[in-house]
Amino acid sequence: MRQRGFEVTVAPLLDDQYLENLYTGRQKSILKILKAYGKRINQMLRAKDFDLLWVEKEALPWLPGWLEHGLGLFKAPYVVDYDDAIFHRYDRHKSGLVRMLLGRKIDRVMQRAALVLAGNDYLAKRAQVAGAKRIEILPTVIDLKRYSNTPQPNNNIFTIGWIGSPSTTGYLTQIAPALKTICRQKDAQVVLIGARKTNLPGVPVQYLPWSEATEVEEMQRFDVGIMPLPDEPWERGKCGFKLIQYMACARPVVGSPVGVNHKIIKHGVNGYQAETNDEWIQALLMLQGNKEHRQRMGEFGRKLVEKEYSLQVTGPRLVEMLKMVKGEG
Repeated sequence: MRQRGFEVTVAPLLDDQYLENLYTGRQKSILKILKAYGKRINQMLRAKDFDLLWVEKEALPWLPGWLEHGLGLFKAPYVVDYDDAIFHRYDRHKSGLVRMLLGRKIDRVMQRAALVLAGNDYLAKRAQVAGAKRIEILPTVIDLKRYSNTPQPNNNIFTIGWIGSPSTTGYLTQIAPALKTICRQKDAQVVLIGARKTNLPGVPVQYLPWSEATEVEEMQRFDVGIMPLPDEPWERGKCGFKLIQYMACARPVVGSPVGVNHKIIKHGVNGYQAETNDEWIQALLMLQGNKEHRQRMGEFGRKLVEKEYSLQVTGPRLVEMLKMVKGEG
Protein backbone atom coordinates (compact mmCIF):
# COMPACT_ATOMS: atom_id res chain seq x y z
CA MET A 1 0.00 0.00 0.00
CA ARG A 2 2.86 2.37 0.74
CA GLN A 3 4.31 1.61 -2.68
CA ARG A 4 0.99 2.72 -4.17
CA GLY A 5 1.01 6.09 -2.40
CA PHE A 6 -0.79 5.39 0.89
CA GLU A 7 0.50 6.67 4.20
CA VAL A 8 -0.21 3.77 6.54
CA THR A 9 -0.55 3.66 10.31
CA VAL A 10 -0.79 0.11 11.67
CA ALA A 11 -2.64 -0.19 14.98
CA PRO A 12 -3.17 -3.79 16.19
CA LEU A 13 -5.48 -4.35 19.13
CA LEU A 14 -3.44 -7.15 20.74
CA ASP A 15 0.26 -7.90 20.47
CA ASP A 16 2.26 -11.00 19.53
CA GLN A 17 2.71 -11.95 23.17
CA TYR A 18 -1.05 -12.27 23.56
CA LEU A 19 -1.18 -14.69 20.62
CA GLU A 20 1.76 -16.71 21.93
CA ASN A 21 0.01 -17.05 25.28
CA LEU A 22 -3.25 -17.99 23.56
CA TYR A 23 -1.75 -20.72 21.40
CA THR A 24 0.57 -22.17 24.05
CA GLY A 25 -2.08 -22.29 26.76
CA ARG A 26 -0.35 -19.78 29.01
CA GLN A 27 -2.50 -17.50 31.14
CA LYS A 28 -3.52 -14.26 29.49
CA SER A 29 -2.95 -11.00 31.35
CA ILE A 30 -6.27 -9.25 31.96
CA LEU A 31 -4.41 -6.05 32.77
CA LYS A 32 -2.62 -6.08 29.41
CA ILE A 33 -5.91 -6.70 27.61
CA LEU A 34 -7.52 -3.76 29.40
CA LYS A 35 -4.58 -1.56 28.47
CA ALA A 36 -4.91 -2.70 24.85
CA TYR A 37 -8.59 -1.73 24.84
CA GLY A 38 -7.71 1.64 26.36
CA LYS A 39 -5.15 2.24 23.62
CA ARG A 40 -7.68 1.22 20.96
CA ILE A 41 -10.30 3.62 22.36
CA ASN A 42 -7.76 6.45 22.26
CA GLN A 43 -7.03 5.60 18.63
CA MET A 44 -10.73 5.61 17.80
CA LEU A 45 -11.14 9.08 19.25
CA ARG A 46 -8.63 10.24 16.62
CA ALA A 47 -10.32 8.41 13.73
CA LYS A 48 -11.40 11.67 12.12
CA ASP A 49 -7.74 12.52 11.49
CA PHE A 50 -7.54 9.75 8.88
CA ASP A 51 -8.92 9.64 5.35
CA LEU A 52 -9.80 5.96 5.61
CA LEU A 53 -9.89 3.19 8.20
CA TRP A 54 -9.35 -0.47 7.36
CA VAL A 55 -10.78 -2.54 10.20
CA GLU A 56 -10.43 -6.27 10.76
CA LYS A 57 -13.87 -7.58 11.79
CA GLU A 58 -14.68 -4.99 14.50
CA ALA A 59 -12.95 -2.33 16.55
CA LEU A 60 -13.87 -3.47 20.08
CA PRO A 61 -14.59 -7.22 20.36
CA TRP A 62 -17.23 -8.22 22.92
CA LEU A 63 -18.40 -4.62 23.38
CA PRO A 64 -21.65 -3.22 21.92
CA GLY A 65 -21.62 -1.58 18.53
CA TRP A 66 -23.10 1.65 19.87
CA LEU A 67 -19.89 2.14 21.86
CA GLU A 68 -17.77 1.90 18.72
CA HIS A 69 -20.10 4.38 17.05
CA GLY A 70 -20.09 6.76 20.01
CA LEU A 71 -16.29 6.81 20.19
CA GLY A 72 -16.04 8.14 16.67
CA LEU A 73 -15.17 5.13 14.55
CA PHE A 74 -17.65 6.29 11.94
CA LYS A 75 -16.34 9.85 11.69
CA ALA A 76 -14.13 8.58 8.87
CA PRO A 77 -15.12 6.21 6.05
CA TYR A 78 -14.08 2.68 6.88
CA VAL A 79 -13.59 -0.68 5.19
CA VAL A 80 -14.30 -3.78 7.25
CA ASP A 81 -12.65 -7.11 6.48
CA TYR A 82 -13.88 -10.67 7.23
CA ASP A 83 -12.18 -14.02 6.74
CA ASP A 84 -14.26 -15.81 9.39
CA ALA A 85 -17.96 -15.92 10.27
CA ILE A 86 -17.21 -13.80 13.33
CA PHE A 87 -20.89 -12.83 13.61
CA HIS A 88 -21.61 -16.40 14.76
CA ARG A 89 -19.40 -15.79 17.79
CA TYR A 90 -22.27 -13.61 19.01
CA ASP A 91 -25.51 -14.69 17.34
CA ARG A 92 -24.91 -18.39 18.12
CA HIS A 93 -23.45 -17.88 21.58
CA LYS A 94 -24.79 -20.16 24.32
CA SER A 95 -25.60 -17.13 26.47
CA GLY A 96 -28.92 -15.50 25.71
CA LEU A 97 -27.60 -12.22 27.10
CA VAL A 98 -24.70 -12.21 24.62
CA ARG A 99 -27.08 -13.00 21.77
CA MET A 100 -29.38 -10.18 22.85
CA LEU A 101 -26.65 -7.54 23.29
CA LEU A 102 -24.27 -8.49 20.48
CA GLY A 103 -26.16 -10.81 18.13
CA ARG A 104 -26.65 -8.10 15.47
CA LYS A 105 -23.50 -6.09 16.19
CA ILE A 106 -21.50 -7.25 13.16
CA ASP A 107 -24.50 -6.63 10.89
CA ARG A 108 -24.56 -2.99 12.00
CA VAL A 109 -20.81 -2.67 11.49
CA MET A 110 -21.25 -4.06 7.97
CA GLN A 111 -24.22 -1.80 7.27
CA ARG A 112 -22.30 1.38 8.16
CA ALA A 113 -19.13 0.43 6.29
CA ALA A 114 -18.19 2.11 3.04
CA LEU A 115 -17.01 -1.30 1.84
CA VAL A 116 -17.19 -4.86 3.18
CA LEU A 117 -14.40 -7.20 2.10
CA ALA A 118 -15.53 -10.81 2.38
CA GLY A 119 -13.30 -13.85 2.00
CA ASN A 120 -16.06 -16.02 0.50
CA ASP A 121 -19.68 -16.13 -0.64
CA TYR A 122 -21.02 -17.10 2.79
CA LEU A 123 -19.57 -13.98 4.40
CA ALA A 124 -20.65 -11.81 1.47
CA LYS A 125 -24.22 -13.11 1.78
CA ARG A 126 -24.33 -12.07 5.42
CA ALA A 127 -23.14 -8.58 4.48
CA GLN A 128 -25.82 -8.38 1.81
CA VAL A 129 -28.56 -9.37 4.26
CA ALA A 130 -27.17 -6.83 6.75
CA GLY A 131 -27.65 -4.07 4.17
CA ALA A 132 -24.01 -3.28 3.38
CA LYS A 133 -23.58 -0.52 0.81
CA ARG A 134 -20.84 -2.24 -1.17
CA ILE A 135 -19.44 -5.76 -0.95
CA GLU A 136 -16.41 -7.26 -2.63
CA ILE A 137 -15.21 -10.84 -2.36
CA LEU A 138 -11.46 -10.89 -1.81
CA PRO A 139 -10.05 -14.35 -1.03
CA THR A 140 -7.42 -15.14 1.56
CA VAL A 141 -4.07 -15.26 -0.25
CA ILE A 142 -0.38 -16.05 0.17
CA ASP A 143 2.75 -14.22 -0.95
CA LEU A 144 4.27 -16.25 -3.77
CA LYS A 145 7.73 -14.96 -2.81
CA ARG A 146 7.55 -17.05 0.38
CA TYR A 147 6.33 -20.26 -1.29
CA SER A 148 8.64 -21.93 -3.77
CA ASN A 149 7.27 -24.46 -6.25
CA THR A 150 8.99 -27.67 -5.15
CA PRO A 151 8.69 -31.24 -6.49
CA GLN A 152 7.21 -34.07 -4.47
CA PRO A 153 9.51 -35.06 -1.58
CA ASN A 154 11.30 -38.40 -1.51
CA ASN A 155 9.75 -39.57 1.74
CA ASN A 156 10.36 -43.11 2.95
CA ILE A 157 6.85 -43.09 4.37
CA PHE A 158 3.69 -41.49 2.95
CA THR A 159 3.26 -38.21 4.85
CA ILE A 160 -0.20 -36.73 5.36
CA GLY A 161 0.13 -33.14 6.58
CA TRP A 162 -2.04 -30.61 8.37
CA ILE A 163 -1.32 -27.06 9.52
CA GLY A 164 -3.47 -25.03 11.90
CA SER A 165 -3.92 -23.81 15.44
CA PRO A 166 -4.71 -25.57 18.72
CA SER A 167 -8.33 -24.40 18.48
CA THR A 168 -8.89 -26.16 15.14
CA THR A 169 -7.09 -29.43 15.94
CA GLY A 170 -10.40 -31.04 16.91
CA TYR A 171 -11.48 -31.17 13.27
CA LEU A 172 -9.01 -34.01 12.76
CA THR A 173 -10.98 -36.36 14.99
CA GLN A 174 -13.77 -36.62 12.42
CA ILE A 175 -11.41 -38.40 10.02
CA ALA A 176 -9.55 -40.39 12.69
CA PRO A 177 -10.98 -43.74 11.45
CA ALA A 178 -9.82 -43.00 7.88
CA LEU A 179 -6.35 -42.01 9.04
CA LYS A 180 -6.14 -45.15 11.17
CA THR A 181 -7.10 -47.32 8.19
CA ILE A 182 -4.52 -45.71 5.91
CA CYS A 183 -1.75 -45.98 8.49
CA ARG A 184 -2.65 -49.60 9.30
CA GLN A 185 -2.88 -50.80 5.71
CA LYS A 186 0.04 -48.85 4.31
CA ASP A 187 3.21 -47.18 5.53
CA ALA A 188 1.88 -43.74 6.40
CA GLN A 189 2.24 -41.05 9.05
CA VAL A 190 0.48 -37.81 9.97
CA VAL A 191 2.42 -34.59 10.59
CA LEU A 192 0.60 -31.80 12.45
CA ILE A 193 1.96 -28.25 12.52
CA GLY A 194 0.67 -25.97 15.28
CA ALA A 195 -1.72 -28.54 16.75
CA ARG A 196 -2.39 -29.43 20.34
CA LYS A 197 -2.08 -33.05 21.43
CA THR A 198 -5.18 -34.86 20.22
CA ASN A 199 -6.63 -38.36 20.35
CA LEU A 200 -5.93 -40.18 17.08
CA PRO A 201 -5.71 -43.84 18.15
CA GLY A 202 -3.68 -46.09 15.89
CA VAL A 203 -2.23 -43.15 13.97
CA PRO A 204 1.51 -42.36 14.14
CA VAL A 205 1.55 -38.59 14.66
CA GLN A 206 4.44 -36.15 14.59
CA TYR A 207 3.73 -32.80 16.24
CA LEU A 208 5.67 -29.76 15.06
CA PRO A 209 5.47 -26.27 16.56
CA TRP A 210 4.24 -23.55 14.25
CA SER A 211 6.69 -20.87 13.20
CA GLU A 212 6.33 -18.34 10.42
CA ALA A 213 10.00 -18.87 9.61
CA THR A 214 9.68 -22.65 9.13
CA GLU A 215 6.06 -23.33 8.12
CA VAL A 216 6.69 -23.39 4.37
CA GLU A 217 9.71 -25.67 4.66
CA GLU A 218 7.74 -28.07 6.87
CA MET A 219 4.76 -28.15 4.48
CA GLN A 220 7.08 -28.93 1.58
CA ARG A 221 7.81 -32.23 3.34
CA PHE A 222 4.15 -33.26 3.02
CA ASP A 223 3.03 -35.66 0.32
CA VAL A 224 -0.53 -34.36 0.66
CA GLY A 225 -2.25 -31.66 2.71
CA ILE A 226 -5.63 -32.19 4.35
CA MET A 227 -8.45 -29.97 5.64
CA PRO A 228 -11.36 -31.81 7.28
CA LEU A 229 -14.32 -29.69 8.40
CA PRO A 230 -17.83 -30.33 9.72
CA ASP A 231 -20.64 -28.75 7.72
CA GLU A 232 -21.62 -26.17 10.34
CA PRO A 233 -22.30 -22.40 10.16
CA TRP A 234 -18.94 -21.29 11.60
CA GLU A 235 -17.02 -23.60 9.28
CA ARG A 236 -18.94 -22.39 6.22
CA GLY A 237 -17.35 -19.00 6.83
CA LYS A 238 -13.78 -20.28 6.67
CA CYS A 239 -11.64 -19.20 3.73
CA GLY A 240 -9.59 -22.31 2.98
CA PHE A 241 -6.19 -20.89 3.94
CA LYS A 242 -4.74 -24.35 4.68
CA LEU A 243 -5.63 -25.55 1.20
CA ILE A 244 -4.12 -22.45 -0.37
CA GLN A 245 -0.89 -22.94 1.57
CA TYR A 246 -0.61 -26.59 0.55
CA MET A 247 -1.27 -25.76 -3.09
CA ALA A 248 1.27 -22.93 -3.02
CA CYS A 249 3.80 -25.60 -2.04
CA ALA A 250 2.61 -27.66 -5.07
CA ARG A 251 1.01 -30.33 -2.92
CA PRO A 252 -2.27 -32.11 -3.71
CA VAL A 253 -5.09 -31.58 -1.22
CA VAL A 254 -7.94 -33.53 0.31
CA GLY A 255 -10.66 -31.62 2.11
CA SER A 256 -14.27 -31.56 3.17
CA PRO A 257 -16.49 -29.80 0.58
CA VAL A 258 -17.66 -27.24 3.15
CA GLY A 259 -18.00 -23.57 2.31
CA VAL A 260 -15.29 -22.21 0.03
CA ASN A 261 -13.42 -25.56 0.09
CA HIS A 262 -15.92 -26.71 -2.52
CA LYS A 263 -14.65 -23.97 -4.84
CA ILE A 264 -10.92 -24.25 -4.09
CA ILE A 265 -10.68 -28.03 -4.48
CA LYS A 266 -11.13 -28.97 -8.14
CA HIS A 267 -12.10 -32.61 -7.61
CA GLY A 268 -9.75 -34.92 -9.47
CA VAL A 269 -7.62 -32.00 -10.71
CA ASN A 270 -5.72 -30.45 -7.78
CA GLY A 271 -7.03 -32.85 -5.14
CA TYR A 272 -10.16 -34.56 -3.86
CA GLN A 273 -13.27 -33.54 -2.00
CA ALA A 274 -14.16 -36.11 0.63
CA GLU A 275 -17.16 -36.33 2.96
CA THR A 276 -17.53 -39.89 4.18
CA ASN A 277 -14.94 -42.11 5.84
CA ASP A 278 -14.75 -44.26 2.69
CA GLU A 279 -14.21 -41.19 0.49
CA TRP A 280 -11.32 -40.04 2.68
CA ILE A 281 -9.73 -43.49 2.54
CA GLN A 282 -10.16 -43.76 -1.22
CA ALA A 283 -8.72 -40.28 -1.87
CA LEU A 284 -5.67 -40.85 0.31
CA LEU A 285 -5.03 -44.29 -1.16
CA MET A 286 -5.15 -42.94 -4.72
CA LEU A 287 -2.60 -40.27 -3.80
CA GLN A 288 -0.39 -42.62 -1.82
CA GLY A 289 -0.03 -45.09 -4.64
CA ASN A 290 1.09 -42.71 -7.39
CA LYS A 291 3.83 -40.12 -6.93
CA GLU A 292 3.43 -38.81 -10.48
CA HIS A 293 -0.27 -38.29 -9.82
CA ARG A 294 0.56 -36.29 -6.69
CA GLN A 295 3.08 -34.22 -8.63
CA ARG A 296 0.60 -33.49 -11.41
CA MET A 297 -2.15 -32.47 -8.98
CA GLY A 298 0.29 -30.32 -7.05
CA GLU A 299 1.25 -28.46 -10.21
CA PHE A 300 -2.41 -27.75 -11.00
CA GLY A 301 -2.89 -26.44 -7.46
CA ARG A 302 0.14 -24.18 -7.72
CA LYS A 303 -1.14 -22.69 -10.98
CA LEU A 304 -4.52 -22.00 -9.35
CA VAL A 305 -2.85 -20.17 -6.47
CA GLU A 306 -0.75 -18.10 -8.86
CA LYS A 307 -3.89 -17.15 -10.78
CA GLU A 308 -6.42 -16.52 -8.00
CA TYR A 309 -4.98 -16.80 -4.48
CA SER A 310 -1.78 -14.80 -4.43
CA LEU A 311 -0.92 -11.40 -3.01
CA GLN A 312 0.58 -10.52 -6.37
CA VAL A 313 -2.88 -10.76 -7.97
CA THR A 314 -5.18 -9.52 -5.19
CA GLY A 315 -2.91 -6.82 -3.75
CA PRO A 316 -3.42 -4.41 -6.67
CA ARG A 317 -7.18 -5.14 -6.57
CA LEU A 318 -7.30 -4.25 -2.90
CA VAL A 319 -5.41 -1.01 -3.44
CA GLU A 320 -7.84 0.07 -6.15
CA MET A 321 -10.81 -0.72 -3.90
CA LEU A 322 -9.37 1.37 -1.08
CA LYS A 323 -8.59 4.23 -3.44
CA MET A 324 -12.18 4.13 -4.68
CA VAL A 325 -13.55 4.32 -1.13
CA LYS A 326 -11.13 7.09 -0.18
CA GLY A 327 -12.13 9.07 -3.24
CA GLU A 328 -15.80 8.77 -2.39
CA GLY A 329 -15.13 9.76 1.23
